Amino acid sequence: MESAITAKGQATIPKPIREHLRLKPGDRVKFFVHPDGSVVLLPKVPAAALRGIVAARRPITIDEMNAAAAAGAAAGTPRGRRR
Repeated sequence: MESAITAKGQATIPKPIREHLRLKPGDRVKFFVHPDGSVVLLPKVPAAALRGIVAARRPITIDEMNAAAAAGAAAGTPRGRRR
């Protein structure tokens, strides 16, 4: 698919792509330029739209947090990202 650029630097996103991304008038999009020169267009999702996508869990206690940290350390779980 292709689209022309107007004098104002605007382009129309083809309808099949708008439908695939579920874009509506007024929605915002983000562009990402990869090192190889390719460009990715993604819908910008407002934070409010993310509410409820993660199941709510009960808060854990400090003792439960410490026990989980100790269990991870005992299991040799790596801390952070290794390069």
